Amino acid sequence: MCTERSTPPLLRPRRTPAPGPLVVGVVGPAGSGKSLLAKALAEDGGRVLDADAMGHAITDGDPAVRAALAAEYGPDVYRPDGSLDRKRVAAKVFHDPAALTRLNLLVHPKILERLRGGIADATREGFTGTLVVDAALLLDWGFERECDFVLAVIAPPSLQVARLVAKRGWSEADANARLSRSRSNEEFAALADDVVVNDGDESRAAAAAREAVARLARQRAGRSA
Repeated sequence: MCTERSTPPLLRPRRTPAPGPLVVGVVGPAGSGKSLLAKALAEDGGRVLDADAMGHAITDGDPAVRAALAAEYGPDVYRPDGSLDRKRVAAKVFHDPAALTRLNLLVHPKILERLRGGIADATREGFTGTLVVDAALLLDWGFERECDFVLAVIAPPSLQVARLVAKRGWSEADANARLSRSRSNEEFAALADDVVVNDGDESRAAAAAREAVARLARQRAGRSA
């Protein structure tokens, strides 16, 4: 299921249409299924820039970031295999806004640098397909201004909670608490150019995402004409 929007939100401008990939930012609350739909678009020949994966690579592999996190949380915040104990860090920052701010200032600029680099690389290579920016904080960063369009993925709140409990191991109370701090489905929809409702039928949601991207591609072609 999806709803079509004739014009993008005026207060959230997009980038000027340019040759190269169709850059689509995918947003939505936790448990909405953003990554599932990004994967479906990749199966159609698109490319995905996964901000979460980039963040993991940075916290695990960037020497300056590793040193800063070890200094704040202790050397044992990194496991013997070199990976960050993300549950431990998440538990801390969920209750400590100052710690969350420090973490974001440390990691987010590096994620943005990689996202911009991914768009630049695809453009330089002559890629003209769909470039999906899968980033939960895309709107918080103002990165919609560097996308052609924004696609919101939303789901019924009860289903969001069930997914978070099943996939992330959160309790229902934790899932509800975290969702309460996020934008609502209605807010995400209002800031997007198109919306996909992922209400449990994955194949139908994937088809809706493909239809939405095709629609957005036609819109860009019309703007460029």
